[in-house]
Amino acid sequence: MSTQSAQTRRRDRTHYLYIAVIAAVLAGIALGFAAPGVAVELKPLGTGFVNLIKMMISPVIFCTIVLGIGSVRKAAKVGAVGGLALGYFLLMSTVALAIGLVVGNVLHPGSGLELTEEVKNVGAAQAEGASESTVDFLLGIIPTTLVSAFTEGEVLQTLLVALLVGFALQAMGTAGEPVLRGIGHIQRLVFRVLAMIMWVAPVGAFGAIAAVVGETGVDALASLAVIMIGFYITCALFVFVVLGALLKVVTGLNVLALLKYLGREFLLILSTSSSESALPRLIAKMEHLGVSKPVVGITVPTGYSFNLDGTAIYLTMASLFVAEAMGDPLSVGEQVSLLVFMIIASKGAAGVTGAGLATLAGGLQSHRPELVDGVGLIVGIDRFMSEARALTNFAGNAIATVLIGTWTKEIDKDRVREVLAGRLPFDEQTLVDDGHGAPETTPEPAPDGSASRKPAGV
Repeated sequence: MSTQSAQTRRRDRTHYLYIAVIAAVLAGIALGFAAPGVAVELKPLGTGFVNLIKMMISPVIFCTIVLGIGSVRKAAKVGAVGGLALGYFLLMSTVALAIGLVVGNVLHPGSGLELTEEVKNVGAAQAEGASESTVDFLLGIIPTTLVSAFTEGEVLQTLLVALLVGFALQAMGTAGEPVLRGIGHIQRLVFRVLAMIMWVAPVGAFGAIAAVVGETGVDALASLAVIMIGFYITCALFVFVVLGALLKVVTGLNVLALLKYLGREFLLILSTSSSESALPRLIAKMEHLGVSKPVVGITVPTGYSFNLDGTAIYLTMASLFVAEAMGDPLSVGEQVSLLVFMIIASKGAAGVTGAGLATLAGGLQSHRPELVDGVGLIVGIDRFMSEARALTNFAGNAIATVLIGTWTKEIDKDRVREVLAGRLPFDEQTLVDDGHGAPETTPEPAPDGSASRKPAGV
C-alpha cells in the first residue's frame, strides 16, 4: 500500500511539470506580443532544450533495438516487422500526399499574393543544399565509424548500428546474454537522465514560443490564413478520419483514447515544434502500452524518417500554394508527377523545425526550378505550420506502431486496454517498467491451482 501511495506522489509531481509547461507557453505568447525584441532573444532557451532531448535519441534507439532484437531468436521475425513497416509507411505517405493535393485543389491557396524581390531571395536561400540524390541519402545511412552515429545524432545511422549489434548478439546466443543485461542497465540509466531533462521543459517551451511569436507577430498571418487553416484541418481529418478509422477496424481501439494516453507528448511537441523531442518518450510509452520491444524498436525510429504524414501533406499543399502565388498553377499531369517525386523527397526529412521548408525548396528546385522563388512566401507562417506537421507525424507513428504490433501479433491486447483505461499508469520517474511488452508473460498460479498467464509488469 505504501508503494502504491509513493507512486501516486511521484505521478502528482509530474503533473505539476506539465501544468508549468502550459503556463510557460501562455507566458511566452504574451511576451512575444508585448516585447517582440526581448522575446526573439530568448530563442536559445528553446533550442537548448530541444538539443538536450536530441542528445538522448541515439542512446534510446540503440538500447531499445539491441534489447528487442537480441532477445528474439529468429531473425526472420525482425525482417518481417521491418518489411511490413516500410510497406505501410510508403502506402500512408502516398495517401497523405494525395489528400494534400485534393485539398489544395479545392482551396486554391496562394491566389492574389505578390512576390517581392526580398521574398525571392528567401526562397533561393532555402533551396541551397536542401536536395540530395537517392544515392547520397542511402550512403548517408552508413556512419563513418561504429560510434560516429551517436556523436552525429543521425537516427538512421544509429538504427543501422543497432540492427547490426542486435543481430550479432542474437547469433552469439547465451554468450551474448551478459552484454544484453548490461545494455538493459544502460537503458534504465538513459531513461532516468531523460526524465531529469524533462524538468527544464517549461524553460524551453517559454523560450521557443516567445521567440516565434516575437519573430512573426500577426501581420504575416492574415494573408496566409487560408493555407494555414486549411493545412491544420487537413491534418486533423487525416489523423482522426483516415488513421482513426484504420485503427478502429484493425485493432478495435478508439484513436481518441490512444491520443489521450500520449497527451503529454503532444504538449511537448506543441511547445517545441519538434516531433523528435518526444521520440524517446514515444518508445517508452509504446513499450509500456504492450507492444513488443522488437516492433517498437524498429517501427518508431524508422517511422521518424519514412512515415512523415504531416510533412507529406505539407509538401503537396505548399507546392500548390507556391504555384498559385507565382501565377503558374500546376496541371493535373504535373501534380501527379510532383506527387511521385515528393514520395521520394519526403523520406528522410527530419522532424525538426524548418526541415519541411528545406525539403519543399529542394523538391521544387529539382522538379520545377522556376517555382523556388515563391518558397519565400510561406516562410512567415512555416513555423506555425511546422506545429501541425510535427503533431501529425507523431500521431501517425504512434498509430503505425500499434497497427504493426497487431498485424504481427506482437501486442498484448489485454494490457493495452488496461493502460488506455488508466489502470496501469506510465512511470514518469523512470520511463521504463520491468518486464513489459507483448511477448513477455509470466505464469501465475490461478485460484484453482492451474497456471494462468498474466502480462508481465501488471
